[in-house]
Amino acid sequence: MREDEIVRAFLLERFDEFLTLEQGSSARTNEAYGRDVARLAVWASTKGVCDPSALTAPHLREFVYHLKDLGLAPSSMRRAISAIRTWYRFLLAEGVVAADPSDRLETPRKWRTLPEVLTVDEVERLIGAVSLDDPLALRDRAMLELAYGAGLRVSEWIGIGTADLALDDLVVRVFGKGGKERLVPIGRQAVGALAMYLRELRPRLELGAGQGRLFLNARGRPLSRMGAWGILRKHVEASGIAKTVTPHTLRHSFATHLLEGGADLRAVQEMLGHADISTTQIYTHVDREHLRQVHRQFHPRG
Repeated sequence: MREDEIVRAFLLERFDEFLTLEQGSSARTNEAYGRDVARLAVWASTKGVCDPSALTAPHLREFVYHLKDLGLAPSSMRRAISAIRTWYRFLLAEGVVAADPSDRLETPRKWRTLPEVLTVDEVERLIGAVSLDDPLALRDRAMLELAYGAGLRVSEWIGIGTADLALDDLVVRVFGKGGKERLVPIGRQAVGALAMYLRELRPRLELGAGQGRLFLNARGRPLSRMGAWGILRKHVEASGIAKTVTPHTLRHSFATHLLEGGADLRAVQEMLGHADISTTQIYTHVDREHLRQVHRQFHPRG
């Protein structure tokens, strides 16, 4: 689209009049808001969106990430989001759109921040730190392999029962938030560690109080959340990893490594058990950060 076509299609001149006559904003604010919405209109036209009614909430979220990739300061991004919301108030008043897709658009201040993500080498160090001299080493190794290999929440990995494993099919059945069931694929290393634990150690731990749970403590009872945290902390210290590592760090590392390897975002959404793909999209930011680091490190003009 040509510039004059974009101005007409996205009602940019009428929006400027709205700001001046109805909002009573200062000339400086009007100019900034007009520039922000014009930037959205140009970006939308490059995506094949040629009028405001075709813009969706996912479009707007993608545009905000585009602004972040451009290097805009958080204050400038907050202003751009405010401009977009004001533009939609104008469009609703004019009857151009029937709904406002910007009503749940988050500002940078509210974006979820991820804990530190382990590198692939650090994951190897963590799992390798489980000492075979430890009498519970087979359990701990199986637990870490499964937690990272399936990207599980801590409540999910301690809640798994022996009946939830389908090792021949390389999948595990997981009950997530709200009891929602999903099948998650697991790799051969995790399967091998789980098979060894089930064959060699768990029968010795099971004293009739295991309730069918997969992971048991030294007393033969289901492993608690705090017990799982303690086991993880022990092996993080043994590995020498300086980062703060929580059970969720393994989950975030799982998702990030999949995306870095080229996995489809919707496939990762399914494996993580996210109801809304926008929750999974936070990992695309981590992936872009990885790409930027690679560029800076290896490009001759990085």
